[in-house]
Amino acid sequence: MALAAGTKLGPYEILAPLGAGGMGEVYRARDTRLERTVAIKTLSHGSASDPDLLRRFEREARLISALSHPHICTLFDVGHEGEINYLVMEYLEGETLAKRLERGPLPVSDVLQRGIEIADALEKAHRAGIIHRDLKPGNIILTKGGVKLLDFGLAKFAHSTPAPLVTALTAMPTQDHNITGAGTIVGTLQYMAPEQLEGKNSDAQTDIFAFGAVLYEMATGKRAFPAKSQASLIAAILSSEPIPITQLQPLTPPALDRVVRICLAKEPEDRWQNAHDLRLQLEWIRDAGSQAGVAPALAKHRINRERVAWTAAAFLVLIASLLSIKYLQPASPPAQQVTFAVEPPPGYKLPENPISALSPDGALLAYALQDPKGKMSIWIRPLAALSSRRVEGSESSSPYYSFVWTPDSGAIIAVLNGKLQRFSAAGGANEVLCDKFVGLPVSMNRNRVILASLVPPANIVSVSLEDCIPRPVFPGVEQR
Repeated sequence: MALAAGTKLGPYEILAPLGAGGMGEVYRARDTRLERTVAIKTLSHGSASDPDLLRRFEREARLISALSHPHICTLFDVGHEGEINYLVMEYLEGETLAKRLERGPLPVSDVLQRGIEIADALEKAHRAGIIHRDLKPGNIILTKGGVKLLDFGLAKFAHSTPAPLVTALTAMPTQDHNITGAGTIVGTLQYMAPEQLEGKNSDAQTDIFAFGAVLYEMATGKRAFPAKSQASLIAAILSSEPIPITQLQPLTPPALDRVVRICLAKEPEDRWQNAHDLRLQLEWIRDAGSQAGVAPALAKHRINRERVAWTAAAFLVLIASLLSIKYLQPASPPAQQVTFAVEPPPGYKLPENPISALSPDGALLAYALQDPKGKMSIWIRPLAALSSRRVEGSESSSPYYSFVWTPDSGAIIAVLNGKLQRFSAAGGANEVLCDKFVGLPVSMNRNRVILASLVPPANIVSVSLEDCIPRPVFPGVEQR
């Protein structure tokens, strides 16, 4: 039953209605004791008539009221007035994310910042053992100070026990304004994880699935699982994959697409395992800017089958790099650290031991990729672009262990098939500089290359391109 303006609920005076949903109505009200504006949510009669449910509700409300976080709407009080049971919450000025999305997708920078704020709030709640259960744009308010999440943990009280799907369809809560019953059902179902649709208990993974659906909608302006009916929507959530974000919004960082795909995995164990990791991923993408390709996975680690050999090679490269700084490079102030990533083109993947090199002018990134047949090649990506191109003549059946740029950023020096070769960054035929040498190029200056030799005697050598004779950096010292 709707409450008229002026109605008193304890010390609170109703001022105006704000909206309605499966749990009851929401009103703007005034706290007559503290003279402040608050929001009041009254529980529907079905939710308020079960004494046991109300006791559980009050226990949960006490936990939620203890959540102090800048992106969680504060719960002030729980009260009873006659047959009316109600919540008193922080009154927020702003619009729901659902309302904002009616005007289209958010800019990528806003998607990331709002996403980080939501993930931070989820992390706080999950650590306290509280699951949202009904995360969706209608329960997210955009304020001047950032997002605010509403109704934490309250959705389960729309039905006293985990319900099968048919029953749950009539009990889903909402915070959307002026939505019909049918619209409320579809709007809530859209963000439900597969396990929720099957009537299983909710946990942090269900919130992460819902968060992925919200991120998708923020980035594209479209639902992750569009459907014309409840049945087709349920089928889509259970068995279909969303259209990639980058296909709908090509300027979106590929890493964001990957983060959302993992959120929307059908099996809970395949999703991000906690909101903390998810927040770190979004922060990584934000800090990397438009160059964010695929962020490093936090929960999955590859096994390096050549660890011992690579440790030795890396040691040589490290020493050679330090020497190259001393002998080849003039003193200069420390460079600014820049973080970015790339996503391999379709059909290619990063090798088990990835290598890359940034051009001296900071404009080009060279990196090695492996095709489906196992062949390696060098690729170049301008940092101001989103696409990469393969370097002509760089295909090799053997792995690349390292390569370096020429000082003018015009070419790449690498050892291919036992020969020291130059590959033009602009394209064209590669040039053989020196025959019969196997090593790891680590630096170049003018016509000299510093390499770490991988064949006995294992030395760090300087090779002049005038005579191609490798000369140990420390004459007479053999490294074993």
